Amino acid sequence: MDFSLAWQKLHQIGRDLMLALPNIVFGLIVFLGFLLLARGVRALVQRITRSRKSSHNLPLLLSRLAYVATLILGVLVTVTIVLPGFTPASLVSALGVGGIAIGFAFKDIFQNFLAGILLLFTEPFRIGDQIKYKDFEGTVEDIQTRATSIKTYDGRRVIIPNAELFTNAVTVNTAYDKRRLQYDVGIGYGDDIARARELMLEAMRAVPGVLQDPAPEALVMDLAASSVNIRARWWVDPPRQADILDAQDKVLEAIKNKLAENGFDLPFPTRQILFHDQTETTDGDRRRQREGWPAGSGDVPVARAAAYGSEPLENTPQ
Repeated sequence: MDFSLAWQKLHQIGRDLMLALPNIVFGLIVFLGFLLLARGVRALVQRITRSRKSSHNLPLLLSRLAYVATLILGVLVTVTIVLPGFTPASLVSALGVGGIAIGFAFKDIFQNFLAGILLLFTEPFRIGDQIKYKDFEGTVEDIQTRATSIKTYDGRRVIIPNAELFTNAVTVNTAYDKRRLQYDVGIGYGDDIARARELMLEAMRAVPGVLQDPAPEALVMDLAASSVNIRARWWVDPPRQADILDAQDKVLEAIKNKLAENGFDLPFPTRQILFHDQTETTDGDRRRQREGWPAGSGDVPVARAAAYGSEPLENTPQ
């Protein structure tokens, strides 16, 4: 076999590579310079925009955009140095040919990137906020170009794509300075409702961390099967999860102790079972049968056996 043609091709490629080696080295040096420049531009933009107090995420957004723009410029300059025949027109032509394929391949990436920019610009939540999305709840650690990372209350990290957070409902627990908490407390039907509400309000007002404005409330919410349910509502500041759990622990303890000290019953669900043997003459007559309730001292229905003997009556239950 004649390998002379292949050898000539390899030899030509080697010569072209040696001729282009200075351009490649110089292009890499230029790209490293642009990389350092991009970091410097990012830091400068953050320093300039940090003085704007109305937006927390704006410095982060502008600095990232400046960083990406500087890197793109560095890539174009590097490619121009390494490939002298490269022009922006050739880049546009190449993108025009493969634009559709690239769009389909990187659709999710572009979607999450744009959603990340919009999240940083519109600020529905900020880094450090506590949010809830579907089954995930925690503190926002970072809003990146592709996804947002949150730290759950039990110490785990959850990565959520930006497009999902931008297009779906997200609960921001720390959007406002105050947050209202509530809990239903049941008292017995024989207890004084007005006095119970008064004691619950006293207990809530005495707990440190419970705000006096807005004032705590105690509202009757339900006449349940075994209790009268009164809803205790109170406000806390700040509304972070640790403060909420601490306030709820103290409020419930104070309410329980206050009601118990004043003789209030805190009933638990009960059920009464009535046994009915269906042996009375009134059985089958819905207007007269007792359904298992005690006979009392009034007129007690006669037992079926005593009234009719051993012979069953016609049209009576067997």
